Amino acid sequence: MTQASNKPASRGIRPLLSLNFFMADMQAGIGPFLGVFLLAHGWQSGLIGTVMTVGGVAGMLMTTPAGALVDATKHKKFYVIIPGICTVIASGIILLSQNFWLVTVSQIATAVAGAAIGPAVSGITLGIVRQAGFNRQNGHNQALNHAGNMMGAGLSGLLGWQFGFTAVFWLAALFGVLSIASVLMIPSAAIDDDEARGLDTTSGESGKVGGITVLLECKPLLILAAALACFHLGNGAMLPLYGLAVVANKQGDPAGFVALTIVVAQGTMILASLIAMRLAEKEGYWLVLLVSFIALPIRGVVAAHLMNKWGVYPVQILDGIGAGLQSAAVPGLVARILNGTGRVNVGQGAVMTVQGLGASLSPAVGGWIAQEMGYGAMFLILGSFALGSIALWLGFSPLLQPACARPPHSSSNPGSAGALAAGAR
Repeated sequence: MTQASNKPASRGIRPLLSLNFFMADMQAGIGPFLGVFLLAHGWQSGLIGTVMTVGGVAGMLMTTPAGALVDATKHKKFYVIIPGICTVIASGIILLSQNFWLVTVSQIATAVAGAAIGPAVSGITLGIVRQAGFNRQNGHNQALNHAGNMMGAGLSGLLGWQFGFTAVFWLAALFGVLSIASVLMIPSAAIDDDEARGLDTTSGESGKVGGITVLLECKPLLILAAALACFHLGNGAMLPLYGLAVVANKQGDPAGFVALTIVVAQGTMILASLIAMRLAEKEGYWLVLLVSFIALPIRGVVAAHLMNKWGVYPVQILDGIGAGLQSAAVPGLVARILNGTGRVNVGQGAVMTVQGLGASLSPAVGGWIAQEMGYGAMFLILGSFALGSIALWLGFSPLLQPACARPPHSSSNPGSAGALAAGAR
């Protein structure tokens, strides 16, 4: 990269960091409070659950196609701007009208638009810093994202307490506007569209995009997806069901407890994402993800034996370790093993879809186990699902460790990792 081309790239880093901070508040701002807001306006719990489920399923189904669109487009900032606009509109609709169909359509539109934001930010980051700088920059992105979640939760709780739930929706709309402003400040010239999709521009077949089947042919990616599915099948329901167990035992105030769980977990995730970045630079991604998988069975044992207000600290610290390490390592590993294929962002979307599927099934699985066997047994069983992740990670380590190896310090050969992945097919 020449000195002239370095200049717009360096100007893009600061607004990229701001985007990750405000984006976290924008995405999380409405979600935790929507059900309570609608309940206060006369909605029944069944309709509230239906609206949330429909929006969640729509977003999950669209994540992989959204990744493909991010790969194909030369206007990647557009896929951050649209979710920001949808957040502002959705907040306005819910404030002005609580009609079932209007609220449902607003949540579907927000979820579908939001499905693109993860792959888009990943692609923009990769396009600015390239493969060699992606691990470090993604670690910083994730640390700010978790910090944004902490601040968003704190401000939402404070404003909701002082001015009512209406203020929470205005706050989400504000952060939507700030996210749009941040992404508009990134110079378009700073984003290399070929680098952003992991396209090999150095080989004799420069610019050739691999077929979508590259995702199904890449064994390291499939093993990663399977391991993450097992992990999130156990992890997805751990927090809400732990909250139910503690409140049912009259060990904590519901509102205060929820706020505390968010702050403890997100605070830990800030540190974990920075540690993951450093560890990946020294040892590669394999060890980082192994530690993240090990955290869940330990969390299950702790949750089963500490169902009280003090248990939230070790339970949520372990959540922060597992989720924080993965937030930094998974995008970096996907970008690494698909580098050279031109399909990095559709790969990011596919992995997010698999994670979302596991997390979506987790509450139903955990709820039925708790009903039949009790909370203690349920936490142990949910935690044990990550043993499948650990078994996959250890069993396929000869295949995974080369793909997870320490990223190169130079992006002079962006096709090298893609060649490695191709060799593992």
